[in-house]
Amino acid sequence: MKKILITGGSGFIGSHLCGRLLKEGNEVICMDNFFTGAKQNITHLLGNPNFELFRHDVTMPFSAEVDEIYNLACPASPIHYQFDAIQTVKTSVIGAVNVLDLAKRIKAKVLQASTSEVYGDPNMNPQIEEYWGNVNPVGIRSCYDEGKRCAETLFMDYHRMNKVKVKIVRIFNTYGPRMHPNDGRVVSNFIIQALRNEDLSVYGKGEQTRSFQYVDDLIEGVIRLMNTDDSFIGPVNIGNPEEYFIIELAEKIIQLTQSKSKIIFRPLPQDDPMQRCPDISLAKKALNWEPKVHLEEGLLKTIRYFQSVLSIR
Repeated sequence: MKKILITGGSGFIGSHLCGRLLKEGNEVICMDNFFTGAKQNITHLLGNPNFELFRHDVTMPFSAEVDEIYNLACPASPIHYQFDAIQTVKTSVIGAVNVLDLAKRIKAKVLQASTSEVYGDPNMNPQIEEYWGNVNPVGIRSCYDEGKRCAETLFMDYHRMNKVKVKIVRIFNTYGPRMHPNDGRVVSNFIIQALRNEDLSVYGKGEQTRSFQYVDDLIEGVIRLMNTDDSFIGPVNIGNPEEYFIIELAEKIIQLTQSKSKIIFRPLPQDDPMQRCPDISLAKKALNWEPKVHLEEGLLKTIRYFQSVLSIR
């Protein structure tokens, strides 16, 4: 049994990670300030004697005696991270400092949940970990993109200077149950609109591409990374290399929901990347990992989740 702290543990990804680590017999401390996380995501875990919920903002110092830390604290959808851009930067940067200071003091292993957004609007496809990215440092997405890039820098410098045991995962588009219905992400947007028989909003001509991984695949990859030898740090891409046009995703969701929705086109947002697809060669080699859940299978599970959410409302 390990004692594990998960910052941002009541969020979409964090809640799934809490559940998986508890199922494996660990003690889990879930820390969250509930800015984008939701208590209902972890209420089913509250009766577990090995689970503890701690309401706290990662930008404020904190203490815990644990073996491992997963740092997932940060709003991840454009609607949420642009709502208070300064706080988003603080969460990424000051939050990373606080997590790393704690890991240094208690000699814990710590994993940073970074993002494919560190690649910006890439001029190479698929993206490999050695690619440095093409990021606008002064755009409306910069608070998230550059905040995560700075957090990666901090993790590497704490490792080099203070011998902190660190891991860095770059998470590509992930979907599944417990996504926030109003987070503005393309999968949740399309599913909600389709279930309500509303028009699906496609930005630009829908010719931008994305790759979509189901949340269970992500959790498996993240845990495998944490369990690697201390000499392997990353960063490592965790995502699904199957690439889809956004217009294809919209059409597939209309088909799977049997919706009467139509597709409408809206102006493309500023700095919206045209391509996003991971090269997962390193994950295959170092983690023996690759995604198992096909898009249609994962979408059907996610659709059933949102059907239950809408029926409750």
